[in-house]
Amino acid sequence: MSTVNIIPEYTDYKAFYEQAVLPLKEKNPEYIRLDGKLKGSTRNVSAYFWYKEKKWKVDADTYIDRLKLAYESVNTNEEPFIIKNRRDGKSQELTIAGQPVRDNKFYVYLASPIK
Repeated sequence: MSTVNIIPEYTDYKAFYEQAVLPLKEKNPEYIRLDGKLKGSTRNVSAYFWYKEKKWKVDADTYIDRLKLAYESVNTNEEPFIIKNRRDGKSQELTIAGQPVRDNKFYVYLASPIK
């Protein structure tokens, strides 16, 4: 019998970070990414959270230090994210405000396509 993995969903980014990322990092301080790997790409989704009335998915290869940067912005009441359209024009992604776009290691995408 196979196990069914249910991807957790959080009401907002702060809840996602406090309930998923912080406990993961405390339990596994050596982790650099959510999936615990050092390199490689994955399409696996770690969690969902809501932001600006849209559901966003966090890929498992997202770097934990980038998530912390966004969390720190949330805690100072700054707008943590910029919503950008993807090249295909069918989806959107979040980038961390004030961070370089290239090699950002922050993989958060709109959970469903733009209609």
